[in-house]
Amino acid sequence: MKSVAIFQHFRTEGPGYFATFLECHGIPWRLVRIDQGEAVPASAHDFGGLVFMGGPMSVNDDLAWIAPVLALIRDAVASDVPVLGHCLGGQLMSKALGGTVGANPVKEIGWGEVTVARSAEAQRWFGPAGAAFRSFHWHGETFTIPPGAQLLASSTCCVNQAFAIGPHLGMQCHIEMTSEMIASWCESGAREIERSSDSPGVQQPAEIKTDLDARLAGLHAVADSVYAQWIENLKR
Repeated sequence: MKSVAIFQHFRTEGPGYFATFLECHGIPWRLVRIDQGEAVPASAHDFGGLVFMGGPMSVNDDLAWIAPVLALIRDAVASDVPVLGHCLGGQLMSKALGGTVGANPVKEIGWGEVTVARSAEAQRWFGPAGAAFRSFHWHGETFTIPPGAQLLASSTCCVNQAFAIGPHLGMQCHIEMTSEMIASWCESGAREIERSSDSPGVQQPAEIKTDLDARLAGLHAVADSVYAQWIENLKR
């Protein structure tokens, strides 16, 4: 079986629960440390799937790795190699596939309800139409739905929370979170939370950490459903 390539763009934004899921299903994976200057592979051919994690940068920044990543995403989609994006990863997918990325109306940090769209495609990924789940968020920008893709989920603070095009899924929300990641982000992002405290979508660290075990259990149940759907189309 070919390995799944997981792209890490920032030191604190690793694969989290997604890596746990792959290991539980016996699926090999390889971490590509963009944050440490590792080169972007020239082709998607050698991988079973491509997964892009989050990061505090913008896809519109002038960073050397962004253009090669966009080209790699387009190569993967053209070759039917499944692509999965979390937050920044979803924004990279949108831009690569003809969408745009810009400021969200408000910054969204912490736990917030996401509603599943009323379509068969949304149900295939996230469950019953109109159902809601509590996801984790940390973003100030958002993507548009690229041509040919379907909107799958929305929240009060961010209309475009997920889209799919065939076996490829881009998300604005973070379903990969672990307790360690949340503690790390709250520590490293304390100043950002303080500066953004007037936003209706921003929670304080104490609120973010309330009932954390139960919240993560619910989040991982959603992640299990989404990730199980995604791995069905991995290249062998």
